[in-house]
Amino acid sequence: MDVSTQIKVQLPDGSEREVPRGTTPLDIANAISPRLAAAVVVARIKPLMPVAASAGEAALEASEEAMYAATPSSEARIVDLTQPLTEDVSLELLKENDPAALRVVRHSAAHVMATAILELFPETKLGHGPATDNGFFYDVYREVPFTEADLAAIEARMAEVVARDEKFVRVEESREKGLTDYSAQGEFMKVHFIERFTKLGDEISLYKNGGFTDFCRGPHVPSTARVKAFKIMSIAGAYWLGDEKNQQLQRIYGTAFFNPKDLEAHFKHLEEIKARDHRVLGKQLDLFSIQEVAGAGLIFWHPKGGLIRKTMEDWMRDECIRRGYHLVYTPHIMRRELWKISGHEGYYSENMYPAMTLDDAEYRLKPMNCPGHILIYKSSPRSYRDLPQRYAELGNVYRYERSGTMHGLLRVRGFTQDDAHIFCTPSQIEDEVVACIEFAESVLHTFGFQSFKVELSTWDPSKPADYTGSPENWVTAVNSLKTALNRKNIPFTEIPGEAAFYGPKIDVKLVDVLGRLWQLSTVQFDFNLPARFELEYIGEDGAPHQPVMVHRALFGSVERFFGVLIEHYAGAFPLWLAPVQVGLVPISEKHLEYATGVKARLEAAGLRVELDQSNQKMNAKIRDFGLQKLPFILILGDKEAATDSVSVRVRAKGDEGSVTVETFIERAKKLSAEHAMEL
Repeated sequence: MDVSTQIKVQLPDGSEREVPRGTTPLDIANAISPRLAAAVVVARIKPLMPVAASAGEAALEASEEAMYAATPSSEARIVDLTQPLTEDVSLELLKENDPAALRVVRHSAAHVMATAILELFPETKLGHGPATDNGFFYDVYREVPFTEADLAAIEARMAEVVARDEKFVRVEESREKGLTDYSAQGEFMKVHFIERFTKLGDEISLYKNGGFTDFCRGPHVPSTARVKAFKIMSIAGAYWLGDEKNQQLQRIYGTAFFNPKDLEAHFKHLEEIKARDHRVLGKQLDLFSIQEVAGAGLIFWHPKGGLIRKTMEDWMRDECIRRGYHLVYTPHIMRRELWKISGHEGYYSENMYPAMTLDDAEYRLKPMNCPGHILIYKSSPRSYRDLPQRYAELGNVYRYERSGTMHGLLRVRGFTQDDAHIFCTPSQIEDEVVACIEFAESVLHTFGFQSFKVELSTWDPSKPADYTGSPENWVTAVNSLKTALNRKNIPFTEIPGEAAFYGPKIDVKLVDVLGRLWQLSTVQFDFNLPARFELEYIGEDGAPHQPVMVHRALFGSVERFFGVLIEHYAGAFPLWLAPVQVGLVPISEKHLEYATGVKARLEAAGLRVELDQSNQKMNAKIRDFGLQKLPFILILGDKEAATDSVSVRVRAKGDEGSVTVETFIERAKKLSAEHAMEL
């Protein structure tokens, strides 16, 4: 390493500065402008001459690892403004408008909360307190549960800690001293983290503010005063290390922003999310239920929800046929031996239900449809002229989700996967993947989602036991998916270590009306299962060859996609999806005969109609249909009966006046056929 006293610092505009080794980002900010120095929060640095990362320097995933494990030296990393610079680096000074800076504020807010907790409840033992996408939390151990009054007191003390403007100071000490001190204090969780994330002889980093010290990799904002807007949100239980045999921890959640305005906007956003909760709307609109007597994570589709499901599935099946897929159906249970051949017994067993013993063998409920489709492929000899073979199934699958992880329609134990598997030659693979991506785009746009983000999940070569197949095959598979994405000019983020055990995958995450990301569509390359099942086709040379395989699911699951639709539309579905498209309101009993005739005509045109025949007054009927979020409400009285017309009320728009019945039918049919989002 160059030991000269000067280093180079490259700024975002491309300019370079030579500064003494040990200069801090804050020094450079002050040299540029004192106003800049007052505005920046943290810095991002990256070596100008990066060295190759070792295989063990995989991307950090869990929040614990992100807090305690060292960042590979070749990567860009966020550092304190007071971090001495010791090598040639590129430097970005991050202000409050940078998302990375917000995460640092939230992590610092977790330290502020821990400070307040220990000042008020010194018997508490600390776990870890990471930033999250929406705020932060801190896991703590205290025999006495915290009350709402305790949380209010902690929040008030946090304000005092902020007002004290305590500097966040990074110090280093030996691993052995850290273990000795924390052991003496009974801080069993801190001892665990040091033992897990550091090695014998390492120096560990601690952050101090006032009288509080925490084992932490950092970085942090300059002082507690930069944590300007915060709120404690809730408290929940969490077992230490996720093991119910261990101590019951208390996880205190909070959020933080740079200013009160952003904090207020966040709470408005939460209110909007709450108003769109699919579990609440599902009950309010009578779409689905989960029955305790039947079991958690099992969905009962009510008539209106069932109509929407049918519409979704009909569209998907028609599209599959149009795109050259064959519709297939496979059993719900299959012999355990099949799952051993596929590898699920070894790699996925903990997510499967236990085997059941029948008269001839052990059987397991299927968690996936792929082995069944493989058996269909294998049932007949195949030639290269037969490929690709595309099998699609809306198949019910069953996965064991832990009791604390289930959430309405979004995470369940039994669900319907819109699965498809494509068996093709190696030369066909990229075209098939591109076609799957185009199909995924069509699904999202048809159902009203205009934005999405794409991730490419690859394997972690440092953990070969987690995957099946040779390194050469993995490289080929990853490159094939990259090429397909590049052909479509789709930007993507590569996520090392997140591949399925049998191959890499493309995940398409849609963005809903509130800007939330939802993982739904996935396209996976698989060279392993064809080898495990000894699949073959006869090539042009007359010799047997092994096909490759694509897994794809575009809804992801019907249940999850439906839950996302409910929240995206807040239950106000577009006309073509709405379970009841038109509500008929006769003004009085004498208009009921005319309304019945209109209903028959609308239904003959293919519209889903509900007629309110109750004795309620007109306004009450209109209100009831409005609460059901019907797209159209048609009012029928003397004038309408005399002119063969209807008075039209449109959801979220109001009265539009009278039109003939035929004019309305033409409008509704056109909107429905076009899958229009607007009325």
